[in-house]
Amino acid sequence: MTLRLPDGFRLKTVPTEAGDLCVRVIGDLDWDTADELTKVARGHLESGTPSRALRLDFTDLATCDSTGLAALLMIHRCAVATGRRLHLDHMPDHLVRLLELTGTLAHLTGAEEGAGRGTEER
Repeated sequence: MTLRLPDGFRLKTVPTEAGDLCVRVIGDLDWDTADELTKVARGHLESGTPSRALRLDFTDLATCDSTGLAALLMIHRCAVATGRRLHLDHMPDHLVRLLELTGTLAHLTGAEEGAGRGTEER
């Protein structure tokens, strides 16, 4: 399923072979689009499906502002509350930098402080 929103933002959801859900984030994750990502992610996490994880794929992420960061933190909180793991895959340099500057990289990825890109896929 692909959701199309204004300004070229899209979310493409694809089940993985492991039974997890991968949500590919395309475009800007900002004030206008963060709620949609949160809604899709929470819908999956709270649906009771037997997946172990939610993967967010940022291969085509254009930008991420503070509202996008807040959405990632809310999604992480929901994942933890439902006993699932959140993976941030293929993070572009600007997203890694934002997470480093805000001190949230280790929190969201489980990476050690100062470890750079974290333990998730690039």
